[in-house]
Amino acid sequence: MSFGPVRGSTTGRPIMVLFDILGKRWSLRILWELRQGPLTFRALRDACDGVSPTVLNTRLKALRDLGLVDLGPNGYLRTADGEDLGERLADLDRWANSWAERTATDGATGN
Repeated sequence: MSFGPVRGSTTGRPIMVLFDILGKRWSLRILWELRQGPLTFRALRDACDGVSPTVLNTRLKALRDLGLVDLGPNGYLRTADGEDLGERLADLDRWANSWAERTATDGATGN
């Protein structure tokens, strides 16, 4: 799959395409909420604190176009690539929680 230009990259490098979609409001949350399995549109909207239907549709279309999410008989679900990305996001979540604890304990400010 080749990609065109996205925010931050005129070349459409895959990492920049991924960061572009994941950086859009609600994209990460949608992937995160689908971690337990399929959700209907309404259930996904509720899980995402009532994101507007228009935004949810737009984000789902983008995630489907990239092959990260699909629509199955029981609702929206992560594809194999979406699951793989989800595992990496879970690793990042664990790292972020550990980092937050160290930062709070050490009084680090990042400067």
